[in-house]
Amino acid sequence: MKRKPVIAIVGRPNVGKSTFVNRLVGSRNSIVDDQPGVTRDRIYFDVEWQNKIFTVIDTGGIIPGDEDEIMISIFDQARIACEEADKIIFLVDGKEGVNPVDYDIANILRQSNKPVYLTVNKLDNPESYLMVNDFYSLALGEPIGISALHGSGGVGDLLDIVTEDFKQEEETSQEDGTIKIAIVGRPNAGKSSIVNAILNENRVIVSDISGTTRDSIDSKVEYKDKDFIIVDTAGIRKKAKVDYGVEKFAVDRAIRSIRDCDVALLVIDATEGISDQDKKISSIITEAGKGLIIAINKWDLIEDKKANTINQFDKKLANDIPFLEFAPKIYISAKTKQRLNQIFDKATEVYEQCTKRISTGLLNKIVKELYALNPPTSVKGKKLKLLYATQAGVKPPTFVLFANNCDLLKDHYKRYIENKFREAFGFYGTPIRINVRERSDKGEKNK
Repeated sequence: MKRKPVIAIVGRPNVGKSTFVNRLVGSRNSIVDDQPGVTRDRIYFDVEWQNKIFTVIDTGGIIPGDEDEIMISIFDQARIACEEADKIIFLVDGKEGVNPVDYDIANILRQSNKPVYLTVNKLDNPESYLMVNDFYSLALGEPIGISALHGSGGVGDLLDIVTEDFKQEEETSQEDGTIKIAIVGRPNAGKSSIVNAILNENRVIVSDISGTTRDSIDSKVEYKDKDFIIVDTAGIRKKAKVDYGVEKFAVDRAIRSIRDCDVALLVIDATEGISDQDKKISSIITEAGKGLIIAINKWDLIEDKKANTINQFDKKLANDIPFLEFAPKIYISAKTKQRLNQIFDKATEVYEQCTKRISTGLLNKIVKELYALNPPTSVKGKKLKLLYATQAGVKPPTFVLFANNCDLLKDHYKRYIENKFREAFGFYGTPIRINVRERSDKGEKNK
């Protein structure tokens, strides 16, 4: 696949970079808020303009020389984005006018030896365009005025200029079989460290400050000639502890990443064990019908490990989360990279189980056998009869059972059927959906 041109969007905090990116992408993919410092990592989006496909990198607001730990990391991420980019859009605030920080950034960008397009944002009314001339003082060529919020002004002109030498081509769709893995869990479980260890680079900011990751970040990985997309997400805290605003948006995006993924990797801190919040996150995954792998991270910090330590931890997990017995468990260390490759091996296995189809004949044979082995008890003289079964879908595997009376199929018997399906067909790492449909002379009734 031919490499797409890459454009980095840079500027100081709160000049409207994420709003501009959302305008290009056509959706609210980046978090937008009036609070400076919202975007921290570098986020990649594919954009199409006039049949030209390119990638834009949204970066955090930078302040050269700031010694704050997070600001230093943001600056490093923006610097890497500029190194990766073919072109740079330097966004400034037309409402506030030229800021001393703009001069510092301009001096840095001049040294990049990349084409830099000075873009004056927040020109939301005709009178504000008078401010554009002030930015000639940055000595980066002719400034281009736009309004990212309204999409008016020179957004189209800017894209025409920036993409002038880009070749027109049809968008290449994602290859079939690419597995999307969402890395999810509580804050500080080591999600970003896992991503960085996999990619062998500081792809996302890692810090011991809880809540560092806010955006969900996609990274492409190839392993054993198979393509994967790794999605790093914000830590999901208890709802009562989530501040309204930016953090709420980040948590909502993490949950949406679960719904969009193929397989979710639930990261658990080995030093803390399973928590109620881990159980809640696992429920979100299973309710969304996604494949699930449980990764016990920081295994290197467990002292006095013996031959049966993993078995003991497995038993504890089975006791704490018995409803997740179907999910594979892997014991890893982002720090030492211990067993990290198992993430891809297990994800491949789980995805195969999520997409598995069972022939109708074999399915009905198993239903007949499980019914004969353990027939349901009568309820007020009425007995459940399972007439027929079929698989209705995959991701997750979904089955429809036709019965003489929906009300006679109790939850405990449905769990029994699910367990027997797993014994017969595997469905390793995936939830199963079992729907019941009543078949009678009067027609069908769903449950």
